[in-house]
Amino acid sequence: MSDDGESGIAIIAFIGSVFSPYYAFARRKGAVDPLNHCAINVAVYRRGRNRWAMTERPRGAVSRTTNSFSVGPSSLSWDGTSLTIRIDEIAVPIPRRVRGTVRVVPTAITRQAFTLGEKGRHMWWPIAPCARVQVALDHPHLRWQGDGYFDMNRGDAPLEQDFSDWQWARGAMQDGAVILYEAQRRDGSRIDLAMTFDPQGRMQTFVPPRMVGLRRTGWRVDRSVRSEDGATVVKTLEDAPFYARSVISAKLLGEPVALMHESLSLDRFAMPVVQAMLPFRMPRAWT
Repeated sequence: MSDDGESGIAIIAFIGSVFSPYYAFARRKGAVDPLNHCAINVAVYRRGRNRWAMTERPRGAVSRTTNSFSVGPSSLSWDGTSLTIRIDEIAVPIPRRVRGTVRVVPTAITRQAFTLGEKGRHMWWPIAPCARVQVALDHPHLRWQGDGYFDMNRGDAPLEQDFSDWQWARGAMQDGAVILYEAQRRDGSRIDLAMTFDPQGRMQTFVPPRMVGLRRTGWRVDRSVRSEDGATVVKTLEDAPFYARSVISAKLLGEPVALMHESLSLDRFAMPVVQAMLPFRMPRAWT
């Protein structure tokens, strides 16, 4: 989010696009090459001017090295101190250009990763819990700086096989950042992670406060968050049949905090009617 709270951006680079209907259909026939289902998802948030782009591309449009990853005309590269993301995409459902550069400058890199699945099939690594972000977009024209975050998820099985519900939140604190990670596994067990990171990347866990229910989205997706003194939805950034991204006002460790929050219903995602809707938001380029 920008320092003035008016703008935001979320970027996800996919190898084996988790939410791809094409990837899901191909897997029904057997083993599939995840590099044949890659995408760089860009969501730009500005009052009245949101843009969403997520074009899936095949292996021939993908290139990667130790320090770089490109999918079609967009790319990510690491120079040892910062991550530079060059974006050149077309938004949907109204075709509009999303083009420019985003630079993510971590204050530190963490080393600890967390196993999420009960069978060890899913892993999460909060690579840079604290970072500064510099946004320079030409389409739409945006220039801002703000607080940011960079992480990675990896899995050896589709998310919907091992989880039914997923709630995640991250917010800037006076001295670092706080992250909450909750998920309901298919075997009935739960993940309940609550931790803070200082600007040097040092982590401390804490006992999470009670769960607070939030109002459902327009698509009736359930949202909840840990908070010591109630919580409210400041704005809903994404409202999809199985997913919501929101800004939540909460209180953690005695401190008011604005959280970037994600809710994911994997039962909803697996429904055939939802799968049939996905290509309208996630087109595929065949070359």
